[in-house]
Amino acid sequence: MTRRILFSLAPVALLLTGCDIEDMSSWGSSDKFKEDFHLSYPMKPGGTLAIDNFNGSIEIASWEKDEIDVNGIKYGGTEELMRAVKVEGDLQGNVLRLRTIRPEGRRGNCGAKYILRVPKKMMLEGIVSSNGSIRVDNIVGNARLQSSNGSVKVRSLEGKLDAKTSNASIDVAGVHGDFVGRTSNGSITVDGLEGGFEASTSNSSIKARVEKLAEGRPVKADSSNGSIDLSLPDYKGQSVDVDTSNSSVTLRLPAKVNADLRVSTSNSSITNDYELSSTGTISKTRVDGKVGTGGGPIRVTTSNGSVRLQKL
Repeated sequence: MTRRILFSLAPVALLLTGCDIEDMSSWGSSDKFKEDFHLSYPMKPGGTLAIDNFNGSIEIASWEKDEIDVNGIKYGGTEELMRAVKVEGDLQGNVLRLRTIRPEGRRGNCGAKYILRVPKKMMLEGIVSSNGSIRVDNIVGNARLQSSNGSVKVRSLEGKLDAKTSNASIDVAGVHGDFVGRTSNGSITVDGLEGGFEASTSNSSIKARVEKLAEGRPVKADSSNGSIDLSLPDYKGQSVDVDTSNSSVTLRLPAKVNADLRVSTSNSSITNDYELSSTGTISKTRVDGKVGTGGGPIRVTTSNGSVRLQKL
């Protein structure tokens, strides 16, 4: 095994305690000791999977077998540290829980990465990692995903999705079910959603197209210091609440809607494609009034950014 020593990073390395983050692989992957692991468990469609990991990515995709196949890599800054990282699985009935056990009382960079194949019909109840990304593809079932300092990416999910991370992005496409996404210092991008929508971030943008809205479910988008671009072609009077600061908001709705508008900004302007049937306050920075016969409340608020209400 070849090793490369980066002398310029030695003072930094002396400051580290515990197991450090996966992103440090960019310092030179040859500094790490690695070991593959493989686990396999019978699993009927409709079962439940939970993963508790640290300092590593998790990738989950479906296949046609009634089995969960787990391939992964343990790593550590030293061979001793790498071998001290343990991966355990606990199968109870049709519920599988995987856990990466952190070494106690040891210093250095370590963690694990997972690649899983699972039955397509699968409940992902608590897929958790830190300092690593989470990827999910082609699953039928609810998913609760959580990371920190790692992105979350989901493609083709039939079920409710709850995605949470920090300092990284959330990217979702083809989800048929309610979506809740929360991050900080990272963008949220959603395309082709059919269900409820709720997104929150800071210091970054939100961009979403919700093809079919859930009946009676409010639409919420909240950011700070980031733009919000929201398209709702299926809007039928649902409550919409959009809030940001120091950035712009674009809200796209069908050509004919019935809604009560309350739109405000400061130090910028509002552009509105809709005629108001009755009005309260209208100015450069504020619009209150009814569109059509009135109906669902649409509230848009920003500061130091423009607002555009556009017809689809």
